[in-house]
Amino acid sequence: VSTQSTGMSFIDVNEESDFSYQNLPYGIFSTESDPSHRIGVAIGDFVLDVSAVKHLFSPEIRATCIEGQTTLNALMGAGRPVWTEFRKTLQRILGKDDASLRDNAGLRASALIPATDVTMHLPARIGDYTDFYSSRNHATNVGTMFRGKDNALQPNWLHLPVGYHGRSSSVVLSGTPIKRPLGQILPSPTATTPVFAPCKLFDFELEMGFFVGPGNKMGEPIEMKDAADQIFGLVLMNDWSARDIQKWEYVPLGPFNAKNLGTTISPWVVTMDALAPFILPHEPKVDPEPLPYLKENDSYQYDINLFVAIKGQEMSKAETVSRSNFKYMYWSPRQQLVHHSVTGCNMQPGDLLGSGTISGKEDSELGCMLELCWKGTREVKLGESGEVRKFLKDGDDVIITGYAQGMGYRVGFGECTGKVLPANKI
Repeated sequence: VSTQSTGMSFIDVNEESDFSYQNLPYGIFSTESDPSHRIGVAIGDFVLDVSAVKHLFSPEIRATCIEGQTTLNALMGAGRPVWTEFRKTLQRILGKDDASLRDNAGLRASALIPATDVTMHLPARIGDYTDFYSSRNHATNVGTMFRGKDNALQPNWLHLPVGYHGRSSSVVLSGTPIKRPLGQILPSPTATTPVFAPCKLFDFELEMGFFVGPGNKMGEPIEMKDAADQIFGLVLMNDWSARDIQKWEYVPLGPFNAKNLGTTISPWVVTMDALAPFILPHEPKVDPEPLPYLKENDSYQYDINLFVAIKGQEMSKAETVSRSNFKYMYWSPRQQLVHHSVTGCNMQPGDLLGSGTISGKEDSELGCMLELCWKGTREVKLGESGEVRKFLKDGDDVIITGYAQGMGYRVGFGECTGKVLPANKI
């Protein structure tokens, strides 16, 4: 994998662009002149219309993964050998040494569309969505708030990736507004009877999500040795959370209405091949050591910088409130997938699995307002705007960004954004 960006493609890409030649993420887009949904690849300030260059792919890939495909599900389900060939073909087409697109002005005009001229859509038909709780720092912080430092982590947490099943129907694309939810909340800390009201403690959660590849048959778990070949790629994720609704409802079965109101993902799926240079050295878990089916013999931890910014209605620009990193995950995507399927649960192409809130150890690295304001006991300054927050206000824009930093290039994700709208009137 090359570590230099300059001169690798005939397309000029700024070294601070999320969409370098080394990245080439996949998405689904349309244009005003052609409203059909189709596969695109981001590079610099352009989107490559894969359907316009389908003749440069093998007949098999053209027939099964490109023609007539309005989502990435077919490509996700095709498996690693096809993913590898698909990416190599794109690298050849967009590389500086191949004339097929570079020297064909007519093809370039139809195939390379300015990114400002496209409308993005959900990248996959998401059959099922599961959210995990796999950052040790986050779980420890939240446990400390509600149960005390000595009982911060539940007894099972260091033995398995804790998760719950979410709603795929309310997974939405970046830019979709999110309405403040109504629900049952306790009107005061001492109250024992709920009221029906708008959520007062509305929050973001800084997460990443991954899409499942071919999947497995029911009753046949995915083993660790095969897990990497089942993970298609990553997106940014904001799993919006209604903390006061959750506090009242979550015993004994966990989150329900507090989390089903909306989950936002970024439009571009970054492949694991593009992220391979950013795998960190292996640090085996030893205290306790995972059960054999969850044990990893090599690393699946990635160095991906993550940022959350908030822009209030009266603010002139967004201000960063969190700087975290995907490396702070305790349980890896491989371990999450293996545990999810260990019962024989059948995973399917396009299933989405969320990491859980990603928090580091420092106050500046906390991945949600619940932690940043420490359950409402401190205010969070929004830069030099003069505004402060404990939880989100109506009109707030929440902007999540992220990238892995190479030598002279980035492998980035674009933006994952959403604006908080007022609750419905009661």
